[in-house]
Amino acid sequence: MPAPDSSTGTAAPGAAADTASADGRAAAGPAASGVVALCDRRPVVPADRLIAEMVPPPRFGEARFSTYIPDPAQPSQSEAVRVLESFAAGIGGAHASGGAGGNGGGSGSGGGLLRMFRRSGTAARGAGAGSRIGSAGSGPVGVYLDGGYGVGKTHLLASLWHAVPGPKAFGTFVELTNLVGALGFQQAVAALSHHRLLCIDEFELDDPGDTVLVSTLLARLADAGVRLAATSNTLPGKLGEGRFASADFMREIQGLSAHFRSVRIDGEDYRHRGLPEAPAPYSDAEVTAAAERIASGSALPAAGTASLDDFPALLAHLSAVHPSRYGALLDGLDAVCLRGVAAVPDQNTALRLVVLADRMYDRELPVIASGLPFDEIFSEEMLRGGFRKKYLRAISRLVALARDSRKVMPAA
Repeated sequence: MPAPDSSTGTAAPGAAADTASADGRAAAGPAASGVVALCDRRPVVPADRLIAEMVPPPRFGEARFSTYIPDPAQPSQSEAVRVLESFAAGIGGAHASGGAGGNGGGSGSGGGLLRMFRRSGTAARGAGAGSRIGSAGSGPVGVYLDGGYGVGKTHLLASLWHAVPGPKAFGTFVELTNLVGALGFQQAVAALSHHRLLCIDEFELDDPGDTVLVSTLLARLADAGVRLAATSNTLPGKLGEGRFASADFMREIQGLSAHFRSVRIDGEDYRHRGLPEAPAPYSDAEVTAAAERIASGSALPAAGTASLDDFPALLAHLSAVHPSRYGALLDGLDAVCLRGVAAVPDQNTALRLVVLADRMYDRELPVIASGLPFDEIFSEEMLRGGFRKKYLRAISRLVALARDSRKVMPAA
């Protein structure tokens, strides 16, 4: 049954059913084809759906250790595979390459790299903690992958998730903090404490509140016996550097860093390759016509559903929707059409757009847009600031989705 609109109690257009698909991601009910406005959607997402959707994005739905191809010139990549295969087997996973053979049965040569995410403090809290899933005395409770963009960290993290039996969860750092914001800290701890594994992709600290929040959350989950795995593009001791300089919060970062021991994955950094060039925007009339073609079926094998919004109005609407619901905002869509893309006016709006870009990218939704090219929407001041990495990622992803517009636009 469609999720109700929070303001009217009626079904939000294109909202998803609250059922889960085989991979744990909530399955959307059949959406009627047509043109819809994201600005008209106010999805209500129940807690069980938020947890059920903590799975790798569709583009990593088939990721396995056996499908990761290490660079022969970078031995750290092969070593990372061995470390994660051993880690998966220690949690109780099937053969770590996904049950199809491989070398992931025992402790392996990578065991020396797994001395990380050890318990903070002394004994785990609670009389039953020693018998919880994943608590193995003084053994390692987590693994941390550090390296540049484009070396396959997310592929490896998703492969680990696929190799370990449930219950388990996978999400980006932003999705995890949004989950806590939506559920509340105690309910989030309760919901995740029974998991065997929590995978956190793109681990980074954006502000002092997130520093304290994540530090406390991971300590509570580790005490409950949850195994932890994370990726980041920054060494743990440098997390948050450049974003704030308070001595108190830096001390908190250093405490969090003590829980990590990095497995470095070397390879060509994406920054050496540069950002892709943004395609030329369409006209407003072309964007509107594209939405209508998708709805009629002339741009796709069958009639589909496209959203059509004016960019400034969509940015304003995002402020009224919790970021944990941005995925549900996109339910049932085949493409996103935006008229009048313009410079993002402020940092808060920019950070909300980053989250929406991530959710669109996860769902591989083509973006047909008019106005400014996506590589011009963030100011130079924003790109020089502490959130530079987020904005560059958003540009890269929005540009890639804009390039995908050729899938639904007529050939020139």
